[in-house]
Amino acid sequence: MSIIIYLMAAALTLGLLGLCAFLWALRNGQFDDLEGAAHRILFDDDGADDGDTGHPPGDQSADRP
Repeated sequence: MSIIIYLMAAALTLGLLGLCAFLWALRNGQFDDLEGAAHRILFDDDGADDGDTGHPPGDQSADRP
């Protein structure tokens, strides 16, 4: 029966650690830009030396003055 006490203490400790990790991530801005990484992977930044304007391919606003 005493094992229940140890298991409850371990469960509460792990829950507290998870809550602390979530609060740390929340304060450090891990959830500020959820879609930015998904969009950045679509645009290639390696073509800057080739006259690339940094606009995505097919963007007609890049050709306008």
